[in-house]
Amino acid sequence: MQNQYNLIYREDEREMIPLCIDQGIGIIPWSPLARGFLTGTRTSDEGGETARSKSDAYTHSMYYKKIDFEIVQRVADVAERLGISRAQVALAWMLHKPAVTSPIVGVTKLRHLEEAIASLEVKLTQSVITSLEELYQPKQVFGLWP
Repeated sequence: MQNQYNLIYREDEREMIPLCIDQGIGIIPWSPLARGFLTGTRTSDEGGETARSKSDAYTHSMYYKKIDFEIVQRVADVAERLGISRAQVALAWMLHKPAVTSPIVGVTKLRHLEEAIASLEVKLTQSVITSLEELYQPKQVFGLWP
């Protein structure tokens, strides 16, 4: 299954991912860094450091809630504690998830590719994984519920 999946958007954990695991279907998630949001390049005023962060309407509609910034801060705290980048933390978390075959990463700089490769070596403890996951709140998607 090719699905959107990251620390800020985990809706498929309720039904689709368990189904994929049960049926032996691999998952190749897109947007593992939440369009860069998990790297800390966004600001709560819906701006940021990059042209994309200032103009990406999709990201503005999906993320930018207070809890999303709290999750980004949690990623930053773990990254600082481990001495690695936020991208490595977010990708390592995903690589610890069952059925994830490979996240689909988009890179625009060599360091992005290097961080993605380096995330393969990051081992997260269960307590770190729990810390990263515990703040998550379900998203309102496409106006399906209030």
